[in-house]
Amino acid sequence: MSRKFVPIVVFLALSFGLSWLFALPLWLSDGLASPFFLVVAIAVMATPAIAALVVVFFVEKHPAKGARRRALGLGSVRPVGRFIGYLGLAMFVPPALILAALLVGTAFGLYPADFVNFSGFQETIDAQLEAVGQATLPIPIGLLVALQFVNVLIGSIINIIPALGEELGWRGWLLPKLLPLGLVPALLISGVIWGLWHAPLILLGYNYGNVPGWLALAAMVGMTTVIGAVFSWLRIRSESVWPAALAHGSFNAAAGFSLVFVMAGESFDPLQATILGWSGWLVPLGLVIALFATGQFRVPVTESASVTDAE
Repeated sequence: MSRKFVPIVVFLALSFGLSWLFALPLWLSDGLASPFFLVVAIAVMATPAIAALVVVFFVEKHPAKGARRRALGLGSVRPVGRFIGYLGLAMFVPPALILAALLVGTAFGLYPADFVNFSGFQETIDAQLEAVGQATLPIPIGLLVALQFVNVLIGSIINIIPALGEELGWRGWLLPKLLPLGLVPALLISGVIWGLWHAPLILLGYNYGNVPGWLALAAMVGMTTVIGAVFSWLRIRSESVWPAALAHGSFNAAAGFSLVFVMAGESFDPLQATILGWSGWLVPLGLVIALFATGQFRVPVTESASVTDAE
């Protein structure tokens, strides 16, 4: 094995090994129904960052000042204006893609939407109120739906820390290591790796429910490859891992939109609809193709210069 691949092998072994190790309590107990699921899920999210830090500090050699920070995507954020602009895109693009996925699913007849009366959301809220002995919702359902968008903005900020646990590894450290293979191979390989890394939870039924494990994992790989390319664009163009981490946090915060706009009494197949299913990948795939065609994946001059300096 070429020495230049040793850090990547170590990184992958640690990321995947620790994710299975941290998820083991779920496999040995109640699975997704475990009261410790949230704690375990957050711990699993931290494994790529742990792996990247181990590799950067103990496997790679970084003699240049600040090289470790640059290797993790934590270098300079200048020019500040451009950096803030990409943070803004990171905040709003993922929720927009999730909403677009619902529209596409509705157009194909795969997602039973109620964008007017929000009947499914109303049904869920009524059930929750009944469970606590409250008869009616004190505010109009439309206002509550509007507040969900505020929650996404707040959730994006809150989620950035656990999301950084993944992004520090995937887009912060791994993506630049794969870019010498070419942009398209780097996007595909990193997306597939990101998807397969989710196996400990996906095989328990997370996201896709009771479907064959191989099919659920294949769908997850499809989603992570397409969405990962969007996150990679933010990483490359901003020269920083922070916009990718914020985009990941925003994506997670907006994931519940599929339950807000569904029609009462109806269900949908996540393999087919929402951002998790094939119909939901069409808009982000179109965005990635458009970005590629217009040269938006080009590494900025300052990034190239920093890499040269680090060497």
